[in-house]
Amino acid sequence: MSGVINRIIVLGGGTAGWITAGILAKKHARNLSNQGIKVTLIESPEISVVGVGEGTWPTMRKTLAQLGISETQFMRECGASFKQASKFVNWVNAKGDVYYHPFTEPQGFNKVDPAPYWQSVVEPTCSFSEAVSFQQYLCEQGLAPKTIANKEYEVIANYGYHLDAAKFITLLRKHCISELGVEHISDTVERIEQASCGDITCLQTKEHGAQLADLFVDCSGMRSLLLGETLKVPFVPCDDVFLADTAIATQVPYINEHDPIACHTISTAQEAGWIWDIGLQERRGVGYVYSSKHCSEEQARKTLANYVGLEEVKTAKKINFKPGHRKIFWKNNCVAVGLASGFLEPLEASALMLIEASANYIADQLPANKELMPITAKRFNAIMLKKWRGVIDFLKLHYALSERTEPFWLEHRDTQSIPNSLQELLSIWRYSSPSEYDFTDNVEAFSAASYQYILYGVGFKSDFSQMEHIYNQGELAKKQLQMTKIRIDQLKYNLPTHRDLINKVNSLGFAKL
Repeated sequence: MSGVINRIIVLGGGTAGWITAGILAKKHARNLSNQGIKVTLIESPEISVVGVGEGTWPTMRKTLAQLGISETQFMRECGASFKQASKFVNWVNAKGDVYYHPFTEPQGFNKVDPAPYWQSVVEPTCSFSEAVSFQQYLCEQGLAPKTIANKEYEVIANYGYHLDAAKFITLLRKHCISELGVEHISDTVERIEQASCGDITCLQTKEHGAQLADLFVDCSGMRSLLLGETLKVPFVPCDDVFLADTAIATQVPYINEHDPIACHTISTAQEAGWIWDIGLQERRGVGYVYSSKHCSEEQARKTLANYVGLEEVKTAKKINFKPGHRKIFWKNNCVAVGLASGFLEPLEASALMLIEASANYIADQLPANKELMPITAKRFNAIMLKKWRGVIDFLKLHYALSERTEPFWLEHRDTQSIPNSLQELLSIWRYSSPSEYDFTDNVEAFSAASYQYILYGVGFKSDFSQMEHIYNQGELAKKQLQMTKIRIDQLKYNLPTHRDLINKVNSLGFAKL
């Protein structure tokens, strides 16, 4: 294998395809001297995209800025809102329990671990996230994470977005074609040709003939046409860890245009799964993720209808899925991104994060020539497998510590369903709190702070007494907890409501960076 990479073809035009094509084109597009790489995206007009995922991580701010998309334009054209946290309702005992996973780290987290001091002093009167982060207060009060005086992508409180997936794809397509020079081919691939070594050489399309490239990015969705079907990379199921295999999604309009917009994703546990509730500018996106083993579709629809306050949900999109991922993500000259690489239930909105991480790695570490591609592929596979396993552990944590007694939840707590890596961490955390030493790799999907929010949110008790001598920063911890209260007092009078800020973005817009 030798030669330079002159052309990259991205197969599939969903969010994964257009984000990947855009990031590749932004970094490697041909210049006036004809140096660089031609990036082509092929999407079939006969295939619809899944387009359900509407939540992002704060990483999306960097991605949009990197692509050169204005935050004001994005908010306006995608019906987007701000996301500051995930709120979990009834996940512990189904008695109205609530805990938060904010995007902002605990106050002073880089100075002192707040967990032992919170547990010994504050816990009886204040939840962990409420005590260590001002962001839960902002969410509960419906306040925005910034003001209209802030510049684009500038933060007061860390935030991601909720967005209309279909509108987002439209914006990405338009921007990638007109501003980043991505070649767009609307056509159906009828045949895939390979060299004797197994490399993909050509995609034969119905109307545009043979399309040759040096690297192919598979964004063809759950079918995984290139990596899975053509290169025969096996799928590694995670249905022994996660029981949900079906989702039904619907859209719920606001009663009036002045209704408040939640500034966080609301995840409400149900008998056989959980319901997501995402507030956009003009509607809510609501869906029930459930196990077909524990719940019929009719029952699921009734549960969803009850949640949104209707007798029945008439327009609901059903999605069947099998949790898991490909054994490897890059083989020969083909790399999979998005659903083509795998899928897990959207509990912490990790899907778009994995797309962003994959696209950035491919663009940043693109081999200088095809001879180096096996090395790049090996490194990519190791990093992405680490991320996937991290996501699996973190999502499972939400289930593993629940006290709910329905069969769905009891099966989730069966130790046979909990990965060994998570069991080991839980053993350590019986006597200490999650720390940076538990997550030493800079490609970890979730940080120690995120694990603390979930662990202590569900009521886990760490016995710090056996190592009491090392917890000697009580005054510093107390000061940080007090700083949280001071920060709340500062922000509650200065931040607008979420709805008010969105209205101002639509009428005035943010100042450019």
